[in-house]
Amino acid sequence: MNSKRLVIRTLISLAVGWVGQAAFAANAPTLTLAGKTVAITSIGNQLYWNNKAYQGAIDEINQLGGTPIGLDAGYVDSKQIGQIQTLIRQKPAAIIEELGTANALEPSFKQIRAAGIPLFTIDTGSDYSINVATSDNWRIGEELALKLVSDIGGEGNIIVFNGFYSVTSCGIRYDQLHEVLKHYPKVHIIQELKEVVPNTAQDARTQVTEILNKYPKGQIKAIWSAWDVPQVGATQALAAAGRTEIKTYGVDGTPNMLSLIRDPSQAQGTVIAQNPYAIGKASVDNVARYLAGEHDIEQLTFVPTLLVTRDNAAAAQAELGQQVNQ
Repeated sequence: MNSKRLVIRTLISLAVGWVGQAAFAANAPTLTLAGKTVAITSIGNQLYWNNKAYQGAIDEINQLGGTPIGLDAGYVDSKQIGQIQTLIRQKPAAIIEELGTANALEPSFKQIRAAGIPLFTIDTGSDYSINVATSDNWRIGEELALKLVSDIGGEGNIIVFNGFYSVTSCGIRYDQLHEVLKHYPKVHIIQELKEVVPNTAQDARTQVTEILNKYPKGQIKAIWSAWDVPQVGATQALAAAGRTEIKTYGVDGTPNMLSLIRDPSQAQGTVIAQNPYAIGKASVDNVARYLAGEHDIEQLTFVPTLLVTRDNAAAAQAELGQQVNQ
């Protein structure tokens, strides 16, 4: 399937999803959190995705008449665990946890439920979570991997960032990449890099620059990561080295990455763009439904995504409410 047809198919799928959500909202009972305190603990809000999801949750709590408690752990697992212990003692009507290290948080999740507090999560998988608001990361991982394989003609060397496998969404996308590559034995991962937080883009640029010095032109076809901030640094490194023949693939749709994708002087990039603000909002809506007595809520709430290439990057930025520089 060529790029234009893939973009059209994705736009249709996204539109259908939005229409379905709008129809459901029109027929749903009025949601309220009046008189309720809802806490949200985020692993950290310095990155675009995290901040937008967090803000979507806070805004929706306020919109529904609730009182938010918002906590930011600064990307330190132990700090987030400590925040959760404090919240358990405060006994809010519900706790929402956003994008943390699932394995490290499981004991705390168990304690939340043992205390009789409903737990909801954003992008963090757990059996203790009543509902996970997220994107369909299985489909995202497969779609991105298939686009990569198609673009490079089913063969060639690729570089992969895999520093946050323990984050549920990243782990799923990485596994889906490998599921697809099982069927394309001529595609080889020749090196895995580990991204860092903070200074993600700067560190990725340094790592990719070193890789480019190691592998001459023609020996690498693509760079993949489970999110797109590393690809900002990778794209900058490719441009600086004059290696724009290498394609980049990531997930999220941050403003910096979408702006680079639009720029014809940069390496060709593909991103699966999410709507983190809508994901945060959806989590709060599920809390309100649950507290109103609707206890058969689905375990997973998927918010639609969009495959973005240079052809539709400007439209995607406008749809996501990002600043579009002409």
